[in-house]
This record gives sequence, structure tokens and C-alpha cells, in this order.
Amino acid sequence: MNPNDVREQVSRAYTEALSKSRGNEGGCCGGGPAPQSAAARLAGYEQEAALHGEAASASFGCGNPLAFSGVTPSQTVLDLGSGAGLDLLIASDRVGPAGRVIGIDMTDAMLDAARAAAGREGRTNIELRRGLIEDLPVDDQSVDWVISNCVINLSPDKPKVFAEIRRVLRPGGRFSISDIVVESLPDWLRTHAAAYAACIGGAISEAEYLRGLAAAGLSDLRVEGRTVYDADQLAAITAGEQELLGLDRKTLDQTLAELAGQVWSAQFTGRR
Repeated sequence: MNPNDVREQVSRAYTEALSKSRGNEGGCCGGGPAPQSAAARLAGYEQEAALHGEAASASFGCGNPLAFSGVTPSQTVLDLGSGAGLDLLIASDRVGPAGRVIGIDMTDAMLDAARAAAGREGRTNIELRRGLIEDLPVDDQSVDWVISNCVINLSPDKPKVFAEIRRVLRPGGRFSISDIVVESLPDWLRTHAAAYAACIGGAISEAEYLRGLAAAGLSDLRVEGRTVYDADQLAAITAGEQELLGLDRKTLDQTLAELAGQVWSAQFTGRR
């Protein structure tokens, strides 16, 4: 698939998902009809959902990367694919007024939502920038932490993302990433931009993910936790994509049953 076509499909899907979330529709990674408060809790945001309710209602993550981080006051945190701003707000809490939080997203609707969330809560240490995670509008060696939540799987050039993470981190800087990985996937699913938007088509295996991080020069790599998805959870992730995938209900259910146990959310950590 053409990388620009993938990005256009992903951006369009998330703009639509954000609109639906304002009516309490939408699920993990922009998928289907599941109450957002429940989706946020399942992704590990029980306390944060209560503190930042409106931002949590538009969260499309698959984990809580900051739960696995040691972010401290006065540090600089960079969020790749910052979405509607929930992780930005949590990072802002961690770094305090003397710290700095930068969010990168390619979708204008998400940037607008994140700016609104920061404004509602009076956060002056949050900055939003439009850009691609493969070509970050961020200076070399300028951040202490890189975080990302269910976004890198959407990239058509993951090695470039991993290299960019190393470039922007200060020596000794760390990252914490929540992302979807897939142990095995039918080839036909990888040809669908809609499957990319559902966080499955572009996902790689956990082993390939770790190899990519290591090849970029990142070290101390760990998988801090995993949430393996069953067929019902996969149905929630892909809900709303049935028509785009060109599948009837029976075929989609059969495909999801075959994928059960092959798809999971992993929590990756490491350092430059």
C-alpha cells in the first residue's frame, strides 16, 4: 500500500472516531461502538479517566504508557500520536509547571481536541505540533521521555519511527510505548488500509518490534506487560470496519476467531 494512502485512511478514520466519541461511541484504536469510559478502564486508565473525564472519553489507546514510566518533575515528555490529549494531561501532571510536554499528531481534528483539553484544564506546559511520527518536528536530543499509545502500529515505516525516537531522546533518555502486536496475520488483511486504521493490519510481531528498536540503537529493552485479546475484544477493536474490509458478518466473525490469541497489547520500555 502507498504510505500516503495509509495515512489518509488512518487520519479519516480517527477524525470520524473522534466525532463519534462525543456521542459515547468508538473504541480502542478508533474502532467500534463501546462506551469510552469502559474502553479507557480496559486500557488501564481507571484513575486518569476520573481525573480527566472529557479527554478520557475520546481516548483510542490500548494501554497506559505512563504507568510504566518514571517521568519526574521538570522533565520534557514527547507523545507520538497524541490524539485527543489524555496522555498529554497525565504527562503534564507528572512533569509539573517547570516541565514540558509536546504532542505530535498528523490529524487536525485530534490536534484541535488536544488543544481544547489542555485549555480546559489550564495547562500551559503542553504544546501541540502537527507532524508525522516518521519525521518528527523536534530537535535532536531534546526530550527526556518518548511515550506513545497504540500509534506506531499505524505507521507504514516503523524503522524510521524507531530511528526518530533515538534521535530526539537525550543520552540516557527513556521511552515507554503501549502498542498492538500481531503474532500472525493473513496476508489479505495487510493489504487493507481499513485494517490499518483498526490497529491490526499494520501491526508487527513482538519479536520484530524488539528487533526494530534494537536496530535503531535503543537499549535496555523490556516488555513490561501484555494483554492478549480474545475474539470478543478483537470484535470491539474492529467494529465499524466490516464494510470497509468488504466482509460479511460471518466471515468477519470467523476471521476474528482465528486471530484470537494472536493479537495483543504490549508495553515496551527502553532507553537511548
